[in-house]
Amino acid sequence: MVRNDTPSPPMGYFKFGNKKLPNAIIVGVKKGGTRAVLEFIRIHPDVRAAGTETHFFDRNYDRGLEWYRGLMPRTLESQITMEKTPSYFVTKETPHRISAMSRDTKLIVVVRDPVTRAISDYTQTLTKTPDLPSFQELAFRNQTLGIVDMSWNAIRIGLYALHLENWLHYFPLAQIHFVSGERLITDPAGELARVQDFLGLKRIVTDKHFYFNRTKGFPCLKKPESSGSPRCLGKSKGRTHVQIDRDAIEQLRDFYRPYNVKFYEMVGHDFKWE
Repeated sequence: MVRNDTPSPPMGYFKFGNKKLPNAIIVGVKKGGTRAVLEFIRIHPDVRAAGTETHFFDRNYDRGLEWYRGLMPRTLESQITMEKTPSYFVTKETPHRISAMSRDTKLIVVVRDPVTRAISDYTQTLTKTPDLPSFQELAFRNQTLGIVDMSWNAIRIGLYALHLENWLHYFPLAQIHFVSGERLITDPAGELARVQDFLGLKRIVTDKHFYFNRTKGFPCLKKPESSGSPRCLGKSKGRTHVQIDRDAIEQLRDFYRPYNVKFYEMVGHDFKWE
């Protein structure tokens, strides 16, 4: 007889709870810190999250809500179901589609200085497409005149005020919580406290869950409940950014400044980007 020392879970264990449509969605932004927010919040016992980006509201909408529900984890009545797909924030149809599912959906947007976000985005694309033109060639229509190419996705994503206008046609500002991608690194517990408050959760994820990994340059989880080892985000996180010349960076800062100021006014918070 083959002995199996691992105790089997109780009967009905995997069937516990029901699959529900999400109560809260991390809708953006790409390269803002969305994976970190999801990994950090799912330590909370009252949060269950879909493991992968579903892309339901931007790429798979024709599959229908039941298909979407099927991707969700089983939850108990008291638990919140979440998913994250960072492209939602910049997809025109998404706010209307999410509000058609439920106007009570809580939305989380992780934002980050749009210039460093664009460089991070380019750095990621470069690892997949090494023969990409230079950052400057893609970012500017004419760098001498400082004319930025707003059609390039890496630039367009950072125009937060423009994207937010679209969301505010369908959701009140009180239903959208903005996480600072910068503070997520310097004070993860503080940012997570605000996320937990926004979601109506008890503050269970606190500074005791984090330590700062100097090699990676950002916080990691000390010890998730399920395993004995600390948990850091994957190899692709915390990459060294491509070096971009100072002038190009200053030109982009000048370009984004009015959009940033408008965004601060819209959300009632100064993120202090240069």
